[in-house]
Amino acid sequence: MKLGKYSIGVGDRFTHQGVAQLRAIMKANEKGLDISPVWNKSNREHIYVGTEPADTRREADAAVKELHFKGGYFVDADHINLTTVAKYVDVSDFFTLDVASFIGKESSREEVDAFVTSCEKYMGELQIPGMENPLKVTTELLQDIARKFLAATQHASEIYAYLETEKGEGNFITEVSMDEVESPQTPVEMLFILKMLADKGVPVQTIAPKFTGRFNKGVDYVGDLDQFAMEFEDDVLVLDFAVKEFGLPEELKLSVHSGSDKFSIYPIMADVILRYDKGLHLKTAGTTWLEEVIGLAVAGGEGLELAKKIYENAYNRQEELCGPYADVIDIDGSNLPTVEEVNGWSSEKFANTLRHIPGHADYNSNFRQLIHVAYKVAAEMGSDFTHLLVKYADVIGSCVEENIYERHLRRLFTI
Repeated sequence: MKLGKYSIGVGDRFTHQGVAQLRAIMKANEKGLDISPVWNKSNREHIYVGTEPADTRREADAAVKELHFKGGYFVDADHINLTTVAKYVDVSDFFTLDVASFIGKESSREEVDAFVTSCEKYMGELQIPGMENPLKVTTELLQDIARKFLAATQHASEIYAYLETEKGEGNFITEVSMDEVESPQTPVEMLFILKMLADKGVPVQTIAPKFTGRFNKGVDYVGDLDQFAMEFEDDVLVLDFAVKEFGLPEELKLSVHSGSDKFSIYPIMADVILRYDKGLHLKTAGTTWLEEVIGLAVAGGEGLELAKKIYENAYNRQEELCGPYADVIDIDGSNLPTVEEVNGWSSEKFANTLRHIPGHADYNSNFRQLIHVAYKVAAEMGSDFTHLLVKYADVIGSCVEENIYERHLRRLFTI
């Protein structure tokens, strides 16, 4: 099983927007692209919302059937590990192996020494084709990389071995995720992480590193754009070298997690993948949930009232809701509107404050980030919320489709 050159992770908290998401992708594909949708949902999201992995599979299959989609599509068991993977086996064909928590865990001296010895041919100045400056590889560097990443790649290999036994070799896509950590992985670290995975027999097709800068949920990239551009290009060149040198799958590509709404880096990524004719996987999970709230606000009446209730609950439960996402949000509480203020807003004002249009006078990134982590509030509303998703399906679906196509795919693929 192979993942297409371009793929997009279309997470959907409440499994109602599969058709709208797929419409956006099909619209982009009509422009000559071949983007594979990957419906992804993490274990935490399933727990919060009260869904099961089979619900995601049903949503994906139903959308594909309704729209007569003929391309490849996948269902991702997002951010799983050995303790959570089992319930995804039957319904998923894409597995994001989250090994971030194993980075820095101790490996034996024998394992470290063995890895360093296996890298002897790369010692000194290693020239990666296309890279301006050679990588400087020393024994000390390799020892440091081994101590940081051997345990993480070993865990990846254990999850992969389990999946291979349960699903059979070649019957699923393997992604390795290392993004939810404090320190970014450098291109030279990426190179030897890929060697470790290859040594351990993990046929990784996408890898999600931690990049320099902030990838906060639902808002634009915060960081040095020149630094990101250099790092992203070097990572692409490293992956190309690793495929040829280590025998990894030729379709190996970078995966950008929390990739939704990172508008300032889309032109950078578009330029690099076009120049080197490389693929990309972009995860856009929470942005669809935000468009559901926007759609409710646009619908007005009871839809707007429910959107305001979601904000009121989120505002009053900030510590609880923001805690699990502390590393991927930056909310300035002093710039959040009060509940009383929001209760006086029109549909237009609410939607414009939440919708991500940089430069718009009403847009408030703090408001947007708080709503982003508040899907648990909507889940607790049960049928009061989901009933309105059905009632206002046309309005909400239009918002979802526009967001993915106009603000994401068109920017990313310059269409």
